[in-house]
Amino acid sequence: MEQAVQQQIVQAAKVVESMVDKEMDRLDNLGGDDLQRIRQERLNEMKKMVERKEQWKQIGHGKYEELKDEKEFFEEQKKSERFVCHFYRESTFRCKIIDKHLDIVARKHIETRFVKIDAERSMWLAQRLKVKVLPTLACIKDSKTKDFIVGFDDLGGVDDFPTEMLEWRLGMADMINYNGDKPALKKKAQTRVFGFAGKSKNIRDDGESDDDSD
Repeated sequence: MEQAVQQQIVQAAKVVESMVDKEMDRLDNLGGDDLQRIRQERLNEMKKMVERKEQWKQIGHGKYEELKDEKEFFEEQKKSERFVCHFYRESTFRCKIIDKHLDIVARKHIETRFVKIDAERSMWLAQRLKVKVLPTLACIKDSKTKDFIVGFDDLGGVDDFPTEMLEWRLGMADMINYNGDKPALKKKAQTRVFGFAGKSKNIRDDGESDDDSD
């Protein structure tokens, strides 16, 4: 069995070596015109990306902003291919945790628009999207709701999850360009996230709130 495994490894190494050799031969045989064409194509790609980033910035990408009402929500989400909206409540502690991470992610992943909206002031929208737990992130792509990140269950179920955990989850939903592995949580006793009834009959907190009535 060990010998068979070794033979498979050797064969795989030979295949990789052969592919590398072919690519090196191709590069060695490139003429001046070929190199110039490759450089020009690369420059064109870089130019298009710069132009695209400028267009994204003009419509609000690269920063984490609050929307004032439902009308603005519909107007803004139509402008972006990928749009993530945080439904929050000011008195909910864990919404502030999400705010902190989204501010970092928004500046890092300019390819996606990140916003938040007060769920209690936008009850019609929250009910339409079936938002019942806060915080909730609505993931919208091409003006269609593709996924929801509800509470912290998908983020490790703890309050002190790393920003990379949120990036990984957004990447799984194809909402940002992220190819990393799922990050590991800190090796210590963690406080699990529980849901408690909120003061609104349709929306509840996912965890403790600063409001005594929750």
